[in-house]
Amino acid sequence: MKVSVVLPTYNEAGNILELVKEIIDNIPSCWDYEIIIVDDNSPDQTFDIVRLAYQDNPAVIPILRTKDRGFAKSIRAGIEIAQGEQIIVMDTDFTHDPIEIPRLLHVSKLYDIVSGSRFSPGGNMQDTKHYIASLIYNWFLRIILRTQVQDNLGGYFIMSREKILVLPLDKIFYGYGEYFFRLIFFAEQCKYSIVEIPAQYMIRKSGVSKSSFFKMLFTYSFAAMRLRIQA
Repeated sequence: MKVSVVLPTYNEAGNILELVKEIIDNIPSCWDYEIIIVDDNSPDQTFDIVRLAYQDNPAVIPILRTKDRGFAKSIRAGIEIAQGEQIIVMDTDFTHDPIEIPRLLHVSKLYDIVSGSRFSPGGNMQDTKHYIASLIYNWFLRIILRTQVQDNLGGYFIMSREKILVLPLDKIFYGYGEYFFRLIFFAEQCKYSIVEIPAQYMIRKSGVSKSSFFKMLFTYSFAAMRLRIQA
């Protein structure tokens, strides 16, 4: 079996090499792997750093996107390139800890989607203020979207390539982190089995976050209500 790990990047030069190494170290030996770094033409040369560091490892695949860029679109590009039976998507700032990969792979044998959740019993987030704000906002999302998923903005998940390509990708992969609740929404409509496992979300190791809380609050709320109305 082969797993593809999709990493969307923009200005992650300070994180990416260490992250790729830790991902490789945490993939069980019984799994073949590929790591697809989809870079949105980062000014800090993230793409070139990966390309040079891993030029002798064909399992590490850097992809440079110069047109129609965006976080969710980069994830889609990685998914469409992926050759593994299972696909893991994770952030590249160490918020998502590679130590969770073996459990994601193990539980994926039983469910269509396995999501690393901050809000499942045992899950947590090192940034307490962010954790509380996200928890409250997820209550709002659960009411609007009528979803049983507790963490609708986690974005650290595993799913079979076969299952994900059946979904309406054009309706899911645009914008920023709100793509994840659209993914869950359409997956529930397809009656996919979804389970959350507890995960510890870490604090960014290097660089600056690209997200703005108040901008996200407005954009995500609008996207959730639009999704509910159109369903």
